[in-house]
Amino acid sequence: MFRELRRNKQYLTNEECIAILNNATSGVLAVLGDEDYPYAVPLSFVYDDNKIYFHCAKSGHKLEAIQKYDKVSFCIIDKDEIIPQEYTTYFRSVIVFGKAHVIENEADKRKALGILAKKYSPKEVGIDQEIDRFFESVCMVQIDIDHMTGKEAKELAMKK
Repeated sequence: MFRELRRNKQYLTNEECIAILNNATSGVLAVLGDEDYPYAVPLSFVYDDNKIYFHCAKSGHKLEAIQKYDKVSFCIIDKDEIIPQEYTTYFRSVIVFGKAHVIENEADKRKALGILAKKYSPKEVGIDQEIDRFFESVCMVQIDIDHMTGKEAKELAMKK
């Protein structure tokens, strides 16, 4: 169902992909938008147990697109170093394919918000109070990962 990487020597392992997801602070979500045009939007996220979570407003383009068609892709660029003298770029990235849905269950939504808050504010106190303050006005979306690939520049792969 999903394509194999053409250059499999540049393939990142599942563990390397997960490490990138855990360390990245932003990614780009791609959905099927208005009039079936692709819509890609950068956002903050957290990875946990083969799922990606992000928060958003309770209305808007990305949420309406997800509700209309739940298949999405999500891309993280871990490295993007231009090497002018070699006419190339040393890159490392991960692409996730999955199905997205709004978390309706309050306990699951609270848990996802807590995981997200701990990623971006790990030393802060009062996370639960902050979640309580915005709980009713925020929407949490979960992407269940169906397929994940990672790839890096051949120059980086050869250094391993």
